[in-house]
Amino acid sequence: MSPRRISPAVVAFGGGHGLYASLQALRYLTPRLTAVVTVADDGGSSGRLRQEFDILPPGDLRMALAALCGDDEVGRTWADVLQSRFGGSGPLAGHAIGNLLIAGLWQRLGDPVAGLDLVGELLRIQGRVLPMAAVPLVIEADVVGVDAGDPDEESVLRGQATVAKTSGDVRAVRLVPPDPPARHESVASVLAADHVVLGPGSWFTSVIPHLLVPELAEAILTTRAQRILTMNLVPADETHGFPASRHLEVLADHCPRLRLDVVVVDPSFAVDDPPLERFARSLGARLVVENVRMRDGSPRHDPHRLAAVYAELMNQ
Repeated sequence: MSPRRISPAVVAFGGGHGLYASLQALRYLTPRLTAVVTVADDGGSSGRLRQEFDILPPGDLRMALAALCGDDEVGRTWADVLQSRFGGSGPLAGHAIGNLLIAGLWQRLGDPVAGLDLVGELLRIQGRVLPMAAVPLVIEADVVGVDAGDPDEESVLRGQATVAKTSGDVRAVRLVPPDPPARHESVASVLAADHVVLGPGSWFTSVIPHLLVPELAEAILTTRAQRILTMNLVPADETHGFPASRHLEVLADHCPRLRLDVVVVDPSFAVDDPPLERFARSLGARLVVENVRMRDGSPRHDPHRLAAVYAELMNQ
């Protein structure tokens, strides 16, 4: 009898819809899955709870938990409950139910990771969800062209929600505080992983921030895991006009020591971008061009197609 194959340990980084897509794909491949999530959101329900209770913003963590809920009726129901929002015009209007659940458990337990683990047990999720840092973060960005009257002037924008929606040209981002402490559980998960997946997601506000937390960045740089970067399908608002190769360039600008093994990109985003393969090689990576877009052509990652690509890469 052949020995039983052990499922790989995989860590996925990101936040919001990009991480949600990655987790939906990866959950088909392994139950040993950890989501390490950005904690800089300052808009909407998360921003309100963060300001009122001085806590980590729960929204991106909630979305990761929802992505890891079971694919049966109970799991789908819980995922829907987590994502549902209160209506009306009262004090609770706009709050996601999952955000309030997470915030309430944090207040009761006093430990964000213990609270997330308890939510995970309640929902019977496949995997684990961890914050990338131990404190809530603020994103600052140097942006050119915010003022239409002076398109060459550089401005400093503050806050994830503001940076994500800017019409200017983002040149660089940084975190406040500048050297935030990482959660030791997140660092340990990276060092113990067989594969780590960075992206897709909002480049300056969900992908790059992981490389700006010193302990976490060092773990990404030194882990023995295969490092996979998954590109977006189209530029987000904060990277409007950026070709795929420019995304790799700014990633290297923010973390010059970064080395990758594989860069995954959809043909639609790789087309007419001759420098892309050269930029991938400069990061030590092999460029893999595969169709990972939804079959209806919408700019969303198809979890089954993405899972197939990840499976091939992880089985090599």
